[in-house]
Amino acid sequence: MTSATEVRRPAPRVPRAGRQRRVVDRGAWFLVLPALIPILVLSVGPLLYGILLAFTDAQSGRTQSTRWIGGLNFLDLLHDTLFWESFRIGLVWAVGVTVPQFLLALGLALLLNQDLRLRWLARALAIVPWAMPEVVVGVMWRLVYNPDAGILNETLRDLGLGDGRDWLSGLATALPAVIVVGIWAGMPTTTVALLAGLQNTPRELHEAAAMDGAGAWRRFRTVTWPALKPVALSITALNLIWNFNSFALVYVLTSGGPGGRTRLPMLFAYEEAFRYGQFGYAAAMGCVMVALISVLLALILVGRLRGGDRA
Repeated sequence: MTSATEVRRPAPRVPRAGRQRRVVDRGAWFLVLPALIPILVLSVGPLLYGILLAFTDAQSGRTQSTRWIGGLNFLDLLHDTLFWESFRIGLVWAVGVTVPQFLLALGLALLLNQDLRLRWLARALAIVPWAMPEVVVGVMWRLVYNPDAGILNETLRDLGLGDGRDWLSGLATALPAVIVVGIWAGMPTTTVALLAGLQNTPRELHEAAAMDGAGAWRRFRTVTWPALKPVALSITALNLIWNFNSFALVYVLTSGGPGGRTRLPMLFAYEEAFRYGQFGYAAAMGCVMVALISVLLALILVGRLRGGDRA
């Protein structure tokens, strides 16, 4: 009778849950770092430096050291009528571009969502303005608005509707003319976003509504719009913020003229910083605009969260 000696192996050590979590967190941070570092260096860093600069009297060409002046720049902004006028123009520009842009893009997205011949070509042409840099768009539209040989004035002359006018230099026509360009340049991104939302709407819902006798408008109101509403709200909010912060397009078209009629807040801050050398004052303008945009984003986020709770 032989006795077998049983060899007991030590049980494998099970890592603690906290240790596992720390390992996972370190791996996640390692994966995020390549995207996080450029954001910190190119966005967060300049933003913090701009906020710090807003509380100083920093100017270009000064031989004296920059001094900390607290909130004096912000107090000066409260009484700066030119800044608040540019802010009003910025709101008119942002709303005047965003609302027609959304309506036209919605109509175009509904059209491109239909089973049409050469739909692929129409979709490709619809994003052409988006593929063009803003500087190129501005130069192109300056040629369109040219008072002597522009295609717009030539067309008006051929139709017998007058001898044409200088659209970008007229006090009454400069801002509307620039708004038209902003609508044209920003439609592609809005159209693509709305088209993606339309394609995510199940066709079975439209077919069921059509079988129930619902017309085109009723199907849009009861089926299409509820599914499209989250995308529409998001892209409209982003467009409003983007248009309010516009710089390059308006700068190429009018440089803020004539008489400041198209001087948006970003243009005003640019002139204060790089034309007059008031870096601290311009930074204070930027802080005010960032604060107002943050409030707008907070309101939109709260509205979205409340809408999700009700849903």
